[in-house]
Amino acid sequence: MTSETADSRWAELLEDASTIAEEYRENGWDAIVLEPEAVSPVEREDRTGLDVEVSAEAYELVESLVDSGDVTVTAADVYYRPPEDDDERRIALVVERDEETETGVFVPLCYDLDDSRSVFETALVEEELLLHVTTAATEGWVSFSHDDPSLFLEESDVREWDR
Repeated sequence: MTSETADSRWAELLEDASTIAEEYRENGWDAIVLEPEAVSPVEREDRTGLDVEVSAEAYELVESLVDSGDVTVTAADVYYRPPEDDDERRIALVVERDEETETGVFVPLCYDLDDSRSVFETALVEEELLLHVTTAATEGWVSFSHDDPSLFLEESDVREWDR
């Protein structure tokens, strides 16, 4: 994110993620808030969606929870924030939840709509957007699936693409 407005929106989103996570903790949940270093579209043979690059420590924590089978994400909330102007960057907070173990993984996102268009077009057709939590230090990733990619977009974005 480069503009001052985008930076302030990102800072607000991170602050909101921490506040909401604290509310979860007050209700007895384990809450992990990721702080992405980068969010980028990925279209490769082995995965398609949005790569969410985090620190090695954060990745290892998420990977250990999911790979051990201790956490199985059964629900998610997407808090999408509409852009304040014609900015192509989109901002959303995704809360991946395991209702049984009361564990939440908070994934703040900032993505460029132009760069991500192909990923979203595919996701809308396939009715699945994948978020891949990864790190620069490893080759692995942990994926979270969302069956309503439109939650990450403006209606006008999709209408414009249909032209």
